[in-house]
Amino acid sequence: MNQIRQLAGQTMVYGMGTIIPRLLNYLLLTPFYTRIFLQGEYGIVTELYAYVAFLFVLLTYGMETSFFRFSEKEPDKRKVYSTTLMSLLSTSTLFILLVISFAKPIAGFIQYQDHVEYIVYFALIIGIDAFLAIPFARLRQQNKALKFAIIKIINVLSNIGFNFFFLLICPKIYASNPDSAILGFYDPNFGVGYAFISNLLATIITLVLLLPDILSASFRISTALLRRMLHYAFPLLIVGIAGMVNEVSDKLLFKFLITVPAGITESKEYILSQLGIYGANYKLAVLMTLFIQMFRYAAEPFFFAHASAKDSKQLYADVMKYFVIFCLLIFLLVTLYLDIFKYFIGKDFREGLHIVPIVLMANLFLGIFFNLSVWYKVNDMTRFGAYIAIVGAGITIFLNIVLVPSIGYTGAAWAHFACYLVMVFLSFLLGRKYYPVPYNFKRIGIYFILAMAIFFIDQVIQWPEKNIQLIFSTLMFAAFLIIVFLMEKSVFRKSFQ
Repeated sequence: MNQIRQLAGQTMVYGMGTIIPRLLNYLLLTPFYTRIFLQGEYGIVTELYAYVAFLFVLLTYGMETSFFRFSEKEPDKRKVYSTTLMSLLSTSTLFILLVISFAKPIAGFIQYQDHVEYIVYFALIIGIDAFLAIPFARLRQQNKALKFAIIKIINVLSNIGFNFFFLLICPKIYASNPDSAILGFYDPNFGVGYAFISNLLATIITLVLLLPDILSASFRISTALLRRMLHYAFPLLIVGIAGMVNEVSDKLLFKFLITVPAGITESKEYILSQLGIYGANYKLAVLMTLFIQMFRYAAEPFFFAHASAKDSKQLYADVMKYFVIFCLLIFLLVTLYLDIFKYFIGKDFREGLHIVPIVLMANLFLGIFFNLSVWYKVNDMTRFGAYIAIVGAGITIFLNIVLVPSIGYTGAAWAHFACYLVMVFLSFLLGRKYYPVPYNFKRIGIYFILAMAIFFIDQVIQWPEKNIQLIFSTLMFAAFLIIVFLMEKSVFRKSFQ
């Protein structure tokens, strides 16, 4: 239990750098965007940031995990850091130059020919962020979680500040004084583009803050070491790309798959509005996404550090159980109190609330898959992760093609769920063969059944008064907590002795 307490502590500290910034982003920017932007404008934000997520994985090409692995294996950690940093610097610079050079045809291909500047902004954002992944990874590897958290928080606060300045303060100044000096850098017709400029400015600030860590590198590259790292990382790149296909392909393919109802003349506006509704409701699953991300930041170096321990497999099994318990708590928290969480998005976007439980459960299975993936990472069998992720990507694309034309963004949500469920099943079967971990699936299954029973009871029993419904939901949530505590109390006692 000491190791699990250590992991929990690291998870909470990394949470400062992941959950607090993204909660700020969620609590401030999502309500802000869904109230000042039209559904179609928010659809643009949803689509373009889907490209960001996909390209970020492509440009980091598995080198974060490779950096952790070789930092444990190699005696010269500075050489590992410098080699990884120079590799990312080279590829990110090349990416930025190529995209800027071909910005116009790229904009035309994704149907943003009237906004070539968006392509330039995102080339810079993605390229810089990909490069900075390694300085951030080094902070994690050195257990400098507090510094990691502070820089992440500054990044998000800067982004939020610039958004409010360009999209809230500047329009008010312009409305009251059209001759104001702010017109030297503010264009009232630029609209949603300021969301992207704000992101770019925040990224540049983060680059400046990480300069001391970047300049501490020797800026030398070991080609022999790089070849070994790339060999280890390549399957992880496939995993990452396939994972991003699972995560964002629905948003990228949406405009090509959705059926426009008869009688709607402005088809592009309708498509973007549906994508905006989907993107806004997808954000309501953010608590699950945030927990998984902050857990991943702490767990990845933790898994490698304990791989050679005698009790490592039992440790991984215990981590899985408590991870699932916490994720089920998040699932119940959001779904039982969805009438409260819905106010984080504008009322024009709330028609898509029914997909929130589906997306939450899909992300829960994604987290389970990450836990299961320890078997192929610590055994240098990353090719199996690639195989599983490719199968998942195929399922995602197939189900989107089948379901989105008939049931719209609801089909995209179900595609996520099915994909991650299959990936969990495949990873478990292969892991049992190559690196069997004694997961307590009986206990985990009981918690799953209990959480699903509470969710469905809460959906079926609807009280006419909202206050009574809120009390009922709270009692159901408390029942889950009490049952978990009673079943795990012997373990809890040991952990506090």
